[in-house]
Amino acid sequence: MSRYLPHPILSVALVLMWMVLTRFSLGNLILGGGIATLAGWVVSRLRPKRVVVGSWSAIFKLAGIVGYDILKSNIEVAKLIIAGTRRSDRIAGFLHIHLRLTDRNALALLSIIITSTPGTAWVEYDPEEGLLLLHILDLRESQDWQVIIRDRYESLLMEIFE
Repeated sequence: MSRYLPHPILSVALVLMWMVLTRFSLGNLILGGGIATLAGWVVSRLRPKRVVVGSWSAIFKLAGIVGYDILKSNIEVAKLIIAGTRRSDRIAGFLHIHLRLTDRNALALLSIIITSTPGTAWVEYDPEEGLLLLHILDLRESQDWQVIIRDRYESLLMEIFE
């Protein structure tokens, strides 16, 4: 069974989601089942390493911080747009930050956090040097952003994943 359906929970969840998003018919059920089975095979080929959580409390703390930061950033970006401030009043730019993170899962989660926060975008990461390139809509102090990334996110991610 596991050879034909390596990730049964994922496959069932995908079929159910497919059926919710499309009209129920035998054809959609067969197509959804085929796509779900193929997705299970693809995921099994990736062979992701098993994640061992170092601190469950850090997960909840990180979730709270990220939720707060996303809400705060949404409000700040909305103010910038609604106020119609002159383009010269805000400075958008790129910023390099050295990261201590090495775990792939932690880096993936950090990229999701940064990109989910309005006004910031993960542009590039150099794994050899541990150098992250960010684009920031309202770049006031580059030091502030380094503190935000390192102290608010990276330290908790290291506690969780490393």
